[in-house]
Amino acid sequence: MARELSVPCYYNFTCGITLLACFLYLDSLHKVLPKSFKDLDRGLTIDVPGNPSFHPLDMPANLQDREDQTYQCFMDSSRNLQLAHGVIVNSFEEHEPRAFREVIEGHCTPGGTTPPLYCIGPLIAAGDDGRSEPINGRKEVPECLMWLDDQPSKSVIFLCFGSKGIFPKEQLKEIAIGLERSGHRFLWVVRSPRDHPESDLHLLLPDGFLDRTKERGLVVKSWVPQALVLNHGSVGGFVTHCGWNSILESITAGVPMITWPLYAEQRLNGLLLVKEIKTAVSMNVSEDGLVMAEEVEARVRELMDSEVGKSVRERTLTMKAAAEAALSPNGSSRAALARLVDSFNIGS
Repeated sequence: MARELSVPCYYNFTCGITLLACFLYLDSLHKVLPKSFKDLDRGLTIDVPGNPSFHPLDMPANLQDREDQTYQCFMDSSRNLQLAHGVIVNSFEEHEPRAFREVIEGHCTPGGTTPPLYCIGPLIAAGDDGRSEPINGRKEVPECLMWLDDQPSKSVIFLCFGSKGIFPKEQLKEIAIGLERSGHRFLWVVRSPRDHPESDLHLLLPDGFLDRTKERGLVVKSWVPQALVLNHGSVGGFVTHCGWNSILESITAGVPMITWPLYAEQRLNGLLLVKEIKTAVSMNVSEDGLVMAEEVEARVRELMDSEVGKSVRERTLTMKAAAEAALSPNGSSRAALARLVDSFNIGS
């Protein structure tokens, strides 16, 4: 349509540069691979410029079957992306330097054209101050923030899995047991399973769990102001589903992560964090999708207590500083934004 109207076309790519590299390379993968991702050997290693090596099942579910109409739509979008006047990405060069280099050097679009890339992030929604609407002239502070105020610095592991992160009751119990055994303080956001919509947490979690852990843990139903929680001084780790916005919020807050991808591109995001950026450790998920209590306990201890966790924490703080520098007046993201605006003027 943009071509028909003779107007410039820009794509706002809502994930990171690394996923963009994979998306641009999709047509090349289609030509090289003999069949659908779902039909490939699960142990096969797939290499894409700018990406950590991954396995077929790490690709999003809607790309698993090349006969599926959704797959065809993604293929068309990948090809059309190369014709754009520019691609705007909510990331920054220093966060994903290898992917950035591979994209701009044309390695992700062999035989094609590479659109101009504008990395203008990290862009984090400011939101409000985490308080509710005024009541009698006052704003109410969410319980979770008041609870965090009473916890020691960097002592709390925060678990939140996004608006679609709904676990079955069996998984909730394994998480609870693992958290209790870990001995660490925790703030856990729980969404009721679809087949157990009851609001009483006592019915969802192991008998006595809430009472036994009330001195060091808080379980919240459905929602918390995530960005504010991550920026609270008492939070020392984040168990995340690896949604891109959550990743950026954690990076800009300087909070290291435990990856637990659930859907869409999140497995690829998780690999990026663990293998490439090294700002996370990985939760090992069994083939049936269940994570046992022993694994939850081990990963929490690894992040919060071990030398590996210390290294991940230091790396995350380095990325936080890089994000701040990118958004500074002379930073890479500010420069990219200026180039983007200039391109609008040239095209007008």
